[in-house]
Amino acid sequence: MNDSKSLRSRIAKTVRDIPRSGIRDFFEIVSAREDVISLGIGEPDFVTPWHIREAASLALDRGVTSYTSNMGLLSLRRGISKYVANKTGITYRPEDEVLVTVGVSEGLDLAIRALIEPGDEVLYHEPSYVSYNPIVAFAHGKAVAIATKKENGFRLTRAELEAQVSPKTKVLLLNYPNNPTGAILTQKDVEEIATFAIEHDLIVLTDEIYDELTYDREHFSLISVPGMRERTIYLHGFSKAWAMTGFRMGFTCAPPELTEAMMKIHQYTMLCAPILSQEASIEALKHADKDIAYMKAEYKKRRNFIHSSFEAMGIPCIRPEGAFYAFADVSKFGMTAKEFALKLLDDENVACVPGTAFGACGEGFIRCSYATSFDHIKEAMVRIARFIEKL
Repeated sequence: MNDSKSLRSRIAKTVRDIPRSGIRDFFEIVSAREDVISLGIGEPDFVTPWHIREAASLALDRGVTSYTSNMGLLSLRRGISKYVANKTGITYRPEDEVLVTVGVSEGLDLAIRALIEPGDEVLYHEPSYVSYNPIVAFAHGKAVAIATKKENGFRLTRAELEAQVSPKTKVLLLNYPNNPTGAILTQKDVEEIATFAIEHDLIVLTDEIYDELTYDREHFSLISVPGMRERTIYLHGFSKAWAMTGFRMGFTCAPPELTEAMMKIHQYTMLCAPILSQEASIEALKHADKDIAYMKAEYKKRRNFIHSSFEAMGIPCIRPEGAFYAFADVSKFGMTAKEFALKLLDDENVACVPGTAFGACGEGFIRCSYATSFDHIKEAMVRIARFIEKL
């Protein structure tokens, strides 16, 4: 019973069969090296704005250290409702349609577990964030990946959805602006996907955490389409645009029946999000518009530089319209994405994530985050150019 083989056999098969995150595996290799320029982790290099940190600190000084309602502080939920209404034109009741979660990842997990019975299918698009497929598997559902194409700017189309939908399909999961490709959808794209969801009677989960970070045109939310509020769980959080990754703050907005189902799971597992993080988020919603605008302008400069640098090297890279990632096509060098990333790391001490971490259709690509400093990006581009000259 004490040997590792016996212990492994006791682990649930679903968990045994799920591979570790391709991002985290790669960066365990990176962590063992010194002087690496990392374009890997999608974490803003900006420190959380001081007034947001101060709000948490002042709350701690006042002894604000208790549990909150399972749903989250009502004052925060009111702020979230106002924020979403201003962004999308859609209002959610703070009392029973807004749930505060421990990051968007928890919100997604709650949504999937609240909806999926064993064998139900969830349509989602790849390349995608690494957790989507595993979260569906943990709920004993079947994740059905739809490969988006570089030639179409990695936009999901209704035709691609129609080719994969089945009588077992229950949920559609979307993420635009997209991690890892930087793609966004046009309003026409969104409206066509909404029509598809309505005609097939699907619940839609829309992860819009990067909606503040678009550079050439505004993001258009799925919930803004008539008829979608009633069948959509809107997922958002504070990690990216507000540079609050360590606060682990997310939220969901959905009709009360769906919110209640998610809250049941949340109250028995997480109970509530940390109160100090909630206090900080209240401040973020009230007074961080200038901070977001500044960081967004900096990301745009970095986006322009990293994109033009790849193009100058002869490495195809679709100009990212949202988030803070460039998805560069390195397929012409005759290596897998992982081989390219490892050799780049060995030869030039630059870390990027192999595209296969985000699904099989990411083969031939590397994801480079421009959430790191401009100086690091400039040096990384010099090193990558030197690297490919030797290939």
